[in-house]
Amino acid sequence: MERKEQLIVVRGGGDIASGTIYKLLQCGYPVLVLETEHPSAIRRYAAFSEAVYDGVSQVEDRTGRRAENLAEAREIMGRGEAALMIDPKCRVLEKIRPYALVDAILAKKNLGTRRDMAPKTIALGPGFQAGKDVDLVIETMRGHRLGRVIRRGSALADTGVPGLIRGYGAERVIHSPAAGRMKNLAKIGDTVEEGQPIAVIMDRQGRETEVPASISGLLRGLIRDGYPVTEGFKIADIDPRLEEYENCFTISDKARCIAGGVLEGILYLETQEAER
Repeated sequence: MERKEQLIVVRGGGDIASGTIYKLLQCGYPVLVLETEHPSAIRRYAAFSEAVYDGVSQVEDRTGRRAENLAEAREIMGRGEAALMIDPKCRVLEKIRPYALVDAILAKKNLGTRRDMAPKTIALGPGFQAGKDVDLVIETMRGHRLGRVIRRGSALADTGVPGLIRGYGAERVIHSPAAGRMKNLAKIGDTVEEGQPIAVIMDRQGRETEVPASISGLLRGLIRDGYPVTEGFKIADIDPRLEEYENCFTISDKARCIAGGVLEGILYLETQEAER
């Protein structure tokens, strides 16, 4: 089978998933991304999922485009672009049999991926058993094991603590202080000061709750203006390194490392299949 016929379905199009989508496109695989109706990516300029809202998304030099049906998706993939469909329950699998399926939702639990969905199945992060739920699991925890291909067992459990950047961990990620709808006062790429209002949350009664920057730095991620959030929902990410402006718009080192693990996993399963 030629590479252009080896369709890979990726569940999820957030920024970590987009590292994998990008690498697969670069390697010549046709990629079909299945998303929800309301993706909640924070690092929106590095997430193919934004095509759900805007019809098209650009991650570095690769394009993702929303498709309303399978025929449109095939046309988009034929141009070397990623096709995105709103299909959180993977109903498209009733019509196609992909070469491989990658669960890149990163929900920290299995939202319905099964090993029989494709000849090769891979999942990112905790919530899956390699050899049972899927063929392989890719480690997503920062550190020595990041990107490792797991053939038996699970990825490390989520700690809930973001990786350190210049000594900042949990404090660089901002969660909504209230339930309501986002009204952004700043934009991704802005330099912000600790305490500066970057957004307000407007509740159903019209009351506004201010969202201050937790630290000073670059606003690397911010959820879409108008997005409905619950209290505690992750809504923003600040990078304390002012010199890393381009990081706001490019795939992260973590996403690229995980993507390498996915590609290794696909080729490993392909080799195993050939040897049987």
